[in-house]
Amino acid sequence: MAGNSQRPNRRTSSKKGAQVGSGGKRRRGLEGKGPTPPAEMRKGHAKQRAAQARARRAAPRRGGAKGTAELVVGRNPVVEALREGVPATTLYVQQFIDNDDRVREAVRIAGERGTVHLLEAPRPELDRMTNRLNHQGIVLQVPPYDYAHPEDLTAAAFDEGEDPLIVALDGVTDPRNLGAVVRSVSAFGGHGVVVPERRAAGMTAGAWKTSAGTAARTPVARATNLTRALQTYQKAGLTVVGLDADGDVELPALEALDGPVALVIGSEGKGLSRLVGETCDLRVRIPMPGGAESLNAGVAAGVVLYEAARRRA
Repeated sequence: MAGNSQRPNRRTSSKKGAQVGSGGKRRRGLEGKGPTPPAEMRKGHAKQRAAQARARRAAPRRGGAKGTAELVVGRNPVVEALREGVPATTLYVQQFIDNDDRVREAVRIAGERGTVHLLEAPRPELDRMTNRLNHQGIVLQVPPYDYAHPEDLTAAAFDEGEDPLIVALDGVTDPRNLGAVVRSVSAFGGHGVVVPERRAAGMTAGAWKTSAGTAARTPVARATNLTRALQTYQKAGLTVVGLDADGDVELPALEALDGPVALVIGSEGKGLSRLVGETCDLRVRIPMPGGAESLNAGVAAGVVLYEAARRRA
């Protein structure tokens, strides 16, 4: 008889869905959850498992050897690095992260590149990787820079039938200055930048960002001994010109810029080191009628390279 069934849990109402007192949960459940995440970010997906395996093999370890990968941490730095085209291998995103606009943009850019692996990682793993820096749940892994040899720069210029125009940095330790010099060399037709192996800035993510992408087409060479590298340039026919506030020649009178030349720029505080200064064929000063004592390496390089480009044109 209807309504007298003894079977337990038998539905006796034809109504479906939330009943009175649901608190609006059914309405919230119908709201959209945003775009579908990339396959590498979906739990259990084959592409995510493959990305995790690749990332585990590539993940840098504390105390690693020289030339290991660099980590960019924090939401703003990661997004800015990706916007500027800094080369990267893996983007780590913390599990259950508060997904704001910066995180979404980072994931989008990495996905559009197609060469950056996306990996969801637990917070303890990101803490370990970054040595407990404030990573804000997002970490970008940047591979070691592939430096050229100093002689590669002159060889490339001669192969193109051009007089080499090279900038060497002596004791410049700020990566942003290095990035600015790379940008100026690219803008004014130079053939590359040389940095010492020790006590000098290298091509970090910060240098890449400041170069505004020009580091992708302007080679940076690393010299074991800068003095010997400059002597090799002299043997190849280059004039080595050092920038010095007390130089004997003013920039407008520097005829050497018309031919093959290596410009040497020291740090803003200490200038050229003794051995490097003694190696230079000429020392030139930039006239500054405004009375400033010195210019940083990036600005000084831009001024001299502009003059070189003007003469060569």
